[in-house]
Amino acid sequence: MKSKIIIYTVIVFALFNNACKKALDLKQQGVYTSDNYFRNEVDAVNAVSGIYSLLEEEDYIGHAEATFDVPSDDYWRSGDHGEDEGIENLTYDASNAAIRYPWKWRYEEINRSTNCVINIPKITAISTEVKNRSMGEAYFLRAFGYWRLMIIHGDVPIITEEDYTKQIFNVPKSSIEDVRKQIESDLLKAVELLPESYGATDRGRVSKGTALGFLTKLYMYWEKFPEAIATGQKVISNSHYALAANYTDNFTRANENSTELLFSIQAVQNVVQNDFTVYYIPRPWGGYGFSQPLQGLANEFEANDPRKAATLLSVGDKIDLGDGNGLTTFTADLSATGFAFKKYAVFNTAADGGGVDHTFAVPLMRSADIYLLVAEALIRTQGAGAGDALINQVRHRASPLLPAVSGAGMTQLIHERRVELAGEGERHQDLMRWDKAKIVDIAAIYNLPVSKAPIDQSKTVTFIRPKNYYFPLPQVEIDKSKGVLVQNPNF
Repeated sequence: MKSKIIIYTVIVFALFNNACKKALDLKQQGVYTSDNYFRNEVDAVNAVSGIYSLLEEEDYIGHAEATFDVPSDDYWRSGDHGEDEGIENLTYDASNAAIRYPWKWRYEEINRSTNCVINIPKITAISTEVKNRSMGEAYFLRAFGYWRLMIIHGDVPIITEEDYTKQIFNVPKSSIEDVRKQIESDLLKAVELLPESYGATDRGRVSKGTALGFLTKLYMYWEKFPEAIATGQKVISNSHYALAANYTDNFTRANENSTELLFSIQAVQNVVQNDFTVYYIPRPWGGYGFSQPLQGLANEFEANDPRKAATLLSVGDKIDLGDGNGLTTFTADLSATGFAFKKYAVFNTAADGGGVDHTFAVPLMRSADIYLLVAEALIRTQGAGAGDALINQVRHRASPLLPAVSGAGMTQLIHERRVELAGEGERHQDLMRWDKAKIVDIAAIYNLPVSKAPIDQSKTVTFIRPKNYYFPLPQVEIDKSKGVLVQNPNF
C-alpha cells in the first residue's frame, strides 16, 4: 500500500515543481472517469491504494475518530480543540465540528470502495489473484466505513451500488439492523476473497484475518455470540494472526511485521505524517498532547503487570527521543493528568535523525482484541470460567508473573480489556454495549468525579440513556438533504 503512496507523492511533487516554473506550458494529458480509468491490473491496485490513503486523513482515522472515545473514564481530552470538550462531557449538539469532520471521509471511503467493486470486475488485463485481492480489499474497506458510521451514529444512509451507478446520493437513513447486514455481507465477501497474509512488498494490506476480526466485532455488537465465537476462533487458530511474543512488540518501530496487527495505519517517514501518533505525544516532544490518560486507568493495572509501563508514561519515567541527548525525563508539565500514552510515543534513533517515528504502524485492531471478544462471548453464553483459557493466553503473554484467572466472569473480562487495549479506542464503546446488556451502569461510572492529577480538577460526565448511545448526524448534512435525512432521536 505505502509503495503506491510514495509513487503518488513523488508525482505530485514533480508536477507541483514543474507547474511553478512553466504553469502556462502544461497540456492536459487526458481526463479519467470511472468509465475509462479501470483498464488493467495497475489501475486496479492504484484505485484500491487510493481507498487506503483516506486512513491518513487527520479528520478521519488520523485523529477525529479517536475523539469518540474521550468521554470514557480513561481519558482527559486535553488539546486545544474546543469541539472535543463537548464530546468528552457529552454536551455536544448536532453542530459540533468533531461530529461533522469525519462524516464525509467515511462516505468517501464507501464511495471509492464501491467504485472499485463496480469496475474492477470489468478489467480483463488482470490476474485472478490480484483481482480477488483487490475486490476483497474494496469490500472490507467499504464495510469499515459503514462500521464507523454505525458505531458512532446508529441508523445511517446506505448507498447501494445501484444508487452509485445512478449517482443518487441523497437517500434516507437505513435502520441499524440493515446497516449491520450490509457490513456483514461485505465482510463475508472479503473473507472469501482476501489472502491469509502478504509478503513484505504488500505489508499493511488487509487480510482474511482482518475481515474475520471485524466480523467477530460486528457479531459481538449484534449480540450474535455463537457466530462471534465461530468466527473469532478462525483468527485465534491461525498462526498468521498469532499474538506477538511480547506486548511491547506491538508498539515499537518494528511492529509493521507483527502478526498481531490485523489492521493498522502505516505511514512513511518524510512522506506521510502519522497524525494519530502525533496527537498523543507531548507538545515539547513534537506532538500535540491530546487524549491524556487519567489516574483511574493507571490504577486499573495490577502489580507486576508490564502493560502499565508499556502503555503509560508517568512522571519520572525516562524515554529516548532520539535527539542525541540520551534519556529524557517525563515531567509533570508535559501533561495535565501526569500521564501520556507511551505506546504511541515512538521516536527515531539519533542515527535516523530523531523526532517522531512515522514508520510506526498504529494498531487499529489486534488479535488480542479478538481473543478477549471470544472469551466474552463464551462467558456470556456458557457462564463464568468458559473464557479462562483465552484470557490467560493474553495475560501470560503480558507476563508469566500475572496470576492465572480461574472461573473468570465479566468483571475479570472487563478489567482485561481495559488494561490490554488502553488507548486503542475501545473503552467507551465497550462500556456502552455492556450498559445496554445491563452488565455495567455506565451512568454511575461516568457520573462519578474522575481524578485528574496533578492539577486540582476533576472530570464528571453525565450519561443520559438512550440519547448518548449514539451521536447525532451532523446538522449540516441534515440541512443539505432538504428533509431526506431525519435526525437521531433526542437531538
